[in-house]
Amino acid sequence: MKKIDGVIFDLDGVLVTTDDCHYLGWKRMADEENIYFDRAINERLRGVSRMDSLAIILEKATRSYTEDEKQRMAARKNAYYVELIGKLTANDILPGAMDVLNLLKKRGIKIAIGSSSKNTPIILKQIGLENAFDAVADGNQITHSKPNPEVFLLAAKLLKLNPAECLVVEDADAGVEAALNGGMSVLGVGSASKNQRATYHGESLATVDFNSILG
Repeated sequence: MKKIDGVIFDLDGVLVTTDDCHYLGWKRMADEENIYFDRAINERLRGVSRMDSLAIILEKATRSYTEDEKQRMAARKNAYYVELIGKLTANDILPGAMDVLNLLKKRGIKIAIGSSSKNTPIILKQIGLENAFDAVADGNQITHSKPNPEVFLLAAKLLKLNPAECLVVEDADAGVEAALNGGMSVLGVGSASKNQRATYHGESLATVDFNSILG
């Protein structure tokens, strides 16, 4: 395995948790449409784009929706979500995240964000990390969501590194697949910590020995 020169972090569930914001946003929209939605369904939305998430939710719908209606529903959910993430602060950064970022900077490892979320700039600003990364690739710059590797390949390109020189940190199975599809090694944390296809595993950033991974 090549030496790791860059680490690309997913955002939601890795550096900050917005899971509840996503759930409450989708739940509010689904309730308004009388569509059944619960936390088990919400788990299926991890690492999935907004429109693909809506498609999963609409599996429980009792009627069909036009493309225009779907776009309006997704926009409504996003408005609810943006309202909720507007309350995030640096206190919402997950345990171990700042220690890892500081360690990587000390070791001269380039760091980037690779997130399918179009709200990445808002979240980074809210938690005070808008200037912490060498590059940010997000949903505003890509066409395909995970498990397509586009967002991670873009992050590697912005870091001026080959994919094989990058380690991705992900909490979603779709993200693990995206990293592998892009030819990168991947650390699965949180929900992805039990993914056997991940190169490395850890419950959270607080429990991972990055020095041993970096060598």
